[in-house]
Amino acid sequence: MNGTMLLPGDDRDVLTGLPGLESAALWLDGAGDSDFVQAMMVSLQRLPAVNLAYGMAGGDRVLVEVARRLRDFVADELGPQAMVARAAGGAFFVASRSALSRERWQWLAEALGRAIARPLVVDGERLSLAPRMALLRGRPGEAGAALLDRLEQVSGDLQRRSGRRVLWADGSHPARGRSAASLEGDLLGALHRDEIAVLFQPQFNVASGALAGAEALARWEHPSFGRICAETLFAVADRGDHVAQLSRHIGKRALTMAASWPSPLRLSLNVTAEDFAVGDFAASLKAVLEASAFPADRLTIEITEQTLITDFEACAAALRELATLGVSVALDDFGTGFSNFRALKALPLDALKLDRSLVVDIETDPRDRAILSAMVAMARALGLKVIAEGVETQGQLAILQNEGCDLFQGFLRSGPISADAFAALAAE
Repeated sequence: MNGTMLLPGDDRDVLTGLPGLESAALWLDGAGDSDFVQAMMVSLQRLPAVNLAYGMAGGDRVLVEVARRLRDFVADELGPQAMVARAAGGAFFVASRSALSRERWQWLAEALGRAIARPLVVDGERLSLAPRMALLRGRPGEAGAALLDRLEQVSGDLQRRSGRRVLWADGSHPARGRSAASLEGDLLGALHRDEIAVLFQPQFNVASGALAGAEALARWEHPSFGRICAETLFAVADRGDHVAQLSRHIGKRALTMAASWPSPLRLSLNVTAEDFAVGDFAASLKAVLEASAFPADRLTIEITEQTLITDFEACAAALRELATLGVSVALDDFGTGFSNFRALKALPLDALKLDRSLVVDIETDPRDRAILSAMVAMARALGLKVIAEGVETQGQLAILQNEGCDLFQGFLRSGPISADAFAALAAE
């Protein structure tokens, strides 16, 4: 099933939900009018080995998870000026019409590669698939089909070059100057100078539309590269083993800022595997809560199953300790291909957070609507709330209301905003 499957009259890939290369070529034809297109082909060279070891079903689960990571990374880092598509087999296509420098496009590719290479689980075993990235800049007036042909040629060339991870279509070496590797020192300096900003993604009550709280997100305004969003920021931190330090920095700042929020507004914090690996996560968070004076019973910790891979039992123990303080726990990115029902049973969960990929097509695809309905029903049976992310249309919100979801976030109401803007929103 790893081959691209087409819907009648459409080239959307049934497995991943991404557009196919026909749609990518049409998008490129339109984007070419701006005379500025950057593109990359992301290839999973080890996918055939995964198929052999775990069967086609195992390979399909890998592709679904990689597609989710790709889609989320591009949405956060490149926004609406970008295109994500699936080519064939283990290849994906990414393009942007934004005026990005060669250096920026390359380190975005490097950061995306690390996001994809994070361990994932197939049949209880951890895998890490490091992709290869073919990059190019479109020529003025170049047709989409011609650009894709060039990109596929350099991607094929890259597969034959042992040890090479990034290759530009002009055959040159990676861009000179600063890359993702050299950003580590900049990041440490930014942390020391308190330059990592915390933004807040508002969350709203589905039934009433009332503001319910916010999720804390990190942003870094780099003096050379401009805005660096959370996924890339954590990829840079991971390269230098600074993830736990960055996560603690964000949590401490967010809790201090949220201390003045009126009750009952809640704060959600994302927690990483590195936070738990330190060994004193529960005690550390308790100390930060006390120092900030933010009420523990208005805090939600968001974890992903990726977070639980390293040491499930230790993570579960820490979460149970926090639950005794009144801290709530939400399982993030639920329904993205690796949903493990063990987590629903073993963790002190209060909510399931549905990934944006489960929301995007609920207005047009009956199967997506059915999946949403089933997940909400399961959550209700377990006594869990349901939070939907990535809500962009009134139609999506109406369906969430009909299905009985509790909270939503997304550009329909608000993207991430500053602490001051959130305070103003809370005061309305």
